[in-house]
Amino acid sequence: MGCGGPAAAGAPPSLDGPRREVFNSAQAGKVIQVTDFGVKPDSKDDAVKGVRAALEACRKAAAVTLVFPKGRYDFWPEHSEKIEYYESNTTDNNPKICPVVLRGLKGLTIEGQGSEFVCHGRMQPLTLEDCVGVTVRNLNIDWDIPFVAQAKIVRVENTSIDIKINPIESPYKIEGGKIVFHGEGWKSRWCGCMEFEADTRFIPKQSGDSPLGGNWGKYIAQELGDGLVRLNLDFERKPKAGNILIMRHSARDHAGVFILNCKDTVFESVNLFTSACLGILGQFSENITLKKTNVTPNYAKKRYQCGHADGFHVSNCRGKVLVDGCKFEGLMDDPINVHGTSVKIIEVKDGNRVRCQFMEGMSTGMTWGRTGERVGFLDPKSMATIGQGAIKSYARIDRDRFEVEFAAAVPAGLKAGDALENLTWAPDFTVRNTMFGSCRARGLLVSTPGKVVIENNDFISSGAAILIAGDANEWYESGAVRDVLIRGNRFHPSCLTSWYQFGEGIISILPIISTLDPEHPFHRNIRIEGNQFDVFDCSVVYALSVDGLSFKDNTIQHHTQYQPWQGRQAMLTFEGCKHVVVAGNRIAADALGKNISIVKMNPAEVTVAPGQGVRVGAAQ
Repeated sequence: MGCGGPAAAGAPPSLDGPRREVFNSAQAGKVIQVTDFGVKPDSKDDAVKGVRAALEACRKAAAVTLVFPKGRYDFWPEHSEKIEYYESNTTDNNPKICPVVLRGLKGLTIEGQGSEFVCHGRMQPLTLEDCVGVTVRNLNIDWDIPFVAQAKIVRVENTSIDIKINPIESPYKIEGGKIVFHGEGWKSRWCGCMEFEADTRFIPKQSGDSPLGGNWGKYIAQELGDGLVRLNLDFERKPKAGNILIMRHSARDHAGVFILNCKDTVFESVNLFTSACLGILGQFSENITLKKTNVTPNYAKKRYQCGHADGFHVSNCRGKVLVDGCKFEGLMDDPINVHGTSVKIIEVKDGNRVRCQFMEGMSTGMTWGRTGERVGFLDPKSMATIGQGAIKSYARIDRDRFEVEFAAAVPAGLKAGDALENLTWAPDFTVRNTMFGSCRARGLLVSTPGKVVIENNDFISSGAAILIAGDANEWYESGAVRDVLIRGNRFHPSCLTSWYQFGEGIISILPIISTLDPEHPFHRNIRIEGNQFDVFDCSVVYALSVDGLSFKDNTIQHHTQYQPWQGRQAMLTFEGCKHVVVAGNRIAADALGKNISIVKMNPAEVTVAPGQGVRVGAAQ
């Protein structure tokens, strides 16, 4: 199941890229060649001005295909557009440098024919704004000098570690004993690290964000020549010689692809090999499809890292979001995250006006609401929706604050400190036949009240495989789920081998709720059915505040390649839930923690069918 069928337990994922779709010019309608506008593939000349001229020509006809004959196209900052964008989960460094901007185009297809877009300096390679019906096909996006470096660990001693950096791909200097990377128009200090196993590309167990231990920042670097650097320190954790050390640096300030205010966008057979922040970011857009599109390292260049943050980030979108036959690996954060943005009320001005503030520093400045859109009023302590309203007017005050006028009076008792979520921008989401490889944190995050289908995927994440969260307290990523089906997936033994936030189970349903009300759960209608879990520890599912949760017809096998470490003793934990059913599951005789923990709820809310070999623990 997933990615061509289940691999052997613990086997590394296939590294094959997507098969390029054949371009048929006879079926493409009007065809425009980018080379007719002075763009020269494989020349390393700046393609920005020529591509801009070709895009302008595409405005003059409907159903146009812009063809890039197969080759390398280079993009430099000098002639790129400088645009102020406020991008979700992104450092607010403006303006953004945008070499290829599709603005207000309809029915356009970008046909790359397997070409490579190579970027230089901090930039956002591809931006789509106010477009309808745009398709991007058969394209690879990369940098010669990426924004995350890597080194081979060549020697590990008690008081030092020697690493080998490729100084061509990751130029660096040692300043005051610290490694500082520098590229085309930028420099930044090494600020974080990860370790990957050289053979499997997995993150080693329990290494997480601290492969060198908590004291690693006290290192003193010593240049040994030809990219060999000695890190002098008695590191609290020793990595393994031969493995790959990922060296994080620089700001998260440009997406690889930014899709804003668009409709019916399709990416097919596209490889995004790295970026300066999020890989593909869809924001306030309707209907986005990714098919056979990978956000992975460039294997041909022997890279283990890809991007600086999430692979595909869906923030405040609507319609249908589909991911089919894709691959995510080597990311510095989560492969996919689908959510809305909740905001804090800082003042209730009168009966129908409130002043609000963005609370997450990397999700600010967006146009959060529009006339006619539906809004939910939230109690952040319980996460209960205390009413709904429609926006009459929206006015920005500054980057962080705005004012909303509603068509009718706000709920009685609404006060500063409560929160709003925009219910209009909440998509249906389907992901299938996709591989979630070993990345820094979790596999899939989903917080949307739309219909969610997660089926026939492979999860090889180092943290929780699936997280269903939602809050108006910390990350302010909103969206109580209402209809989720998790079916036919394979969860590999590597899942939950390292600790990251929310990692209470391989499937972790964990909204941030400070005042739990078991009678009024936050999420509802989640079905986990027909999946295969290959696990080494106890915790398979942790569910907080769900009304209507089924765990049926799943297979749970015990694997011994990792030692248990998490500490939870229950295979299934239900806290503050209602209407829970556990039935038809096939659990190996040697599986660990074959019990169900019931916390802060009535045990009668959990129905366990006989014959599964699990027992219900005492209520807590």
